[in-house]
Amino acid sequence: MKPVALTMGDPAGIGCEVTLKAWKELREELSFFLIGDLTHVAHMAQGKGVPITPIDAPHEAVAAMREGLPVLKHPLPAPAPAGRPDPANSLAIVEIIRRGVDIVRRGEASALCTNPINKKVLRTGTKFDFPGHTEFLAHLCGARRPVMMLACPELRVVPVTIHIPLHDVPRKLTTDLIEATVRVTHRALIEDFGIEDPRIAIAGLNPHAGEGGEMGHEERAVIAPAFERLEQDGIGVHGPMSADTMFHPVARRSYDVAVCMYHDQALIPIKTLDFDGGVNVTLGLDFVRTSPDHGTAYDIASTGTASPRSLIAALRMAADLGARRESRK
Repeated sequence: MKPVALTMGDPAGIGCEVTLKAWKELREELSFFLIGDLTHVAHMAQGKGVPITPIDAPHEAVAAMREGLPVLKHPLPAPAPAGRPDPANSLAIVEIIRRGVDIVRRGEASALCTNPINKKVLRTGTKFDFPGHTEFLAHLCGARRPVMMLACPELRVVPVTIHIPLHDVPRKLTTDLIEATVRVTHRALIEDFGIEDPRIAIAGLNPHAGEGGEMGHEERAVIAPAFERLEQDGIGVHGPMSADTMFHPVARRSYDVAVCMYHDQALIPIKTLDFDGGVNVTLGLDFVRTSPDHGTAYDIASTGTASPRSLIAALRMAADLGARRESRK
């Protein structure tokens, strides 16, 4: 079984702390290795009861995992004190992500898991011209339609539009975009999640899904045509559903994923259900990528209070999805 590659993320955030905690939880269960600065990781591990095991190649992580946290060395140019991000490290952070993608695409790791980054810091220190991780990863592998999924045991959600202002959503929301997002999601549910006949619920944009045109026209003019195209190909879509009634327990049992029209419509319910355990999965890439569903959390970095639950869930999901892709090959 190939290991999962884990990027360091912003070294001034909680990524290293939760990685050390994740190793304690997972060392007997699966193999992963961290791509990052060995000196920084060793410093963060002091007093934590986590041995650090330097490796020179990804395959060494499988044997090294039980001895200590395997670290594939990638030095930082500047110190990284907790809670104080330094743009001097931005290029190294970006290159670690790029290196992780290369490793997975070469088949040396089963999947990529990424610790959180700070896009503002990266833009200050480099020419990082991407809204976030998802778009950068798509750029690196030439994916045309990356799709962001958030998943926990109780719910999977996919936002059609992501990091844009709310007032731009009606203009950016198109029939083609909805259709393409659902198709990528449908394929991933079958191929990566092993769901033979996915049930896809689609939220309306407006209150009460437009209420027959009384509260908006997008459901009829934009969403309905996407339904027609998808149903013609046998894709099981349901809706448009009123977003205020589609996330209670009974409703959630009727679908495998909820496709939502904008960022908060998707993320508020899943973060309410499982704030610490949600996993960010990028669909539509030629490799498996997961990430914990939280940010750098500079305010609690190095305090020992950061929860590793989301990273543990992300590593487990990366290993599971990566194994499923390997078995298909």
